[in-house]
Amino acid sequence: MGTVLEELSAAVKGAAENVGPSVVGVGAGGSGAVVSTGVVVTNAHNLRGEETVITFADGRRAPGRATGVDIDGDLAVVAVDTGDAPALAWSSGTAGIGDAVLGLANPGGRGLRASVGFISATGVSFRGPGGRKVGGALEHTAPLARGSSGGPLVDSAGKLVGIDTHRIGDGFYLAVPADEALKSRVDALARGEAPARPRLGIAVAPPQVARRLRRSVGLPDRDGILVRAVEENGPAATGGISQGDLVVAVAGAPVSTVDELASALEAVAPGAPVDLAVVRGVEELTVTVTIAASSESAPA
Repeated sequence: MGTVLEELSAAVKGAAENVGPSVVGVGAGGSGAVVSTGVVVTNAHNLRGEETVITFADGRRAPGRATGVDIDGDLAVVAVDTGDAPALAWSSGTAGIGDAVLGLANPGGRGLRASVGFISATGVSFRGPGGRKVGGALEHTAPLARGSSGGPLVDSAGKLVGIDTHRIGDGFYLAVPADEALKSRVDALARGEAPARPRLGIAVAPPQVARRLRRSVGLPDRDGILVRAVEENGPAATGGISQGDLVVAVAGAPVSTVDELASALEAVAPGAPVDLAVVRGVEELTVTVTIAASSESAPA
């Protein structure tokens, strides 16, 4: 048993020593990782505007500027003078259940933290800051202190396997896998290419709220997405959608959850018209809306 623990301890120490210089503090309370010269990746929810301060392992602080932010995917890239901080090497394999991992962080630049755990599940979904579902996350058991989100999850060789996002309770944590898709997203954000999201320009209420409100005014139950606010001069307003409408279908496909609405909108090309079935009181009508594209997060 002693030999196993000694080997584990040596692996953790070695990885922490090798990877530690690549782990940075982001702002007052987040973490991040140097992934190439001049480029730091972190979570979108760690940023409080376009400008932030990056704190390196040696204590050096440097101003950083967000080149691209994907709020829905909770990912951001910050351009900063990385100095001598080395870039993390990406793992060439795919992390699977049972793989040992090391979680590293530098919460707000207050010093390196490192903990060990195992991949406990793959393909896990979570909701990003914008409310959209993000799939494919790694679930692991490496304990993370507050402020660790945005820090790297590495394998026993110290290679990047994920970017930690948040804890989900009971000792489990989630990380966005460091796969080819993440590499492409990071490269695009580094070039200033934020993802364009199709949007209607509405704020919505959960289905259970819609049903409760309809019952409270004597209207029959109906599955759908309740419009609680409409952006002035936005696509929905221009198309004739009003506050209080219930969106029940997009392009003929029924929608009863926010995720279904998001999926239906993503199937429509930006700038293209689409028919929405809307219930207004007891009347059902069809409105035609021209979908807009936005690189900023919005409910829909």
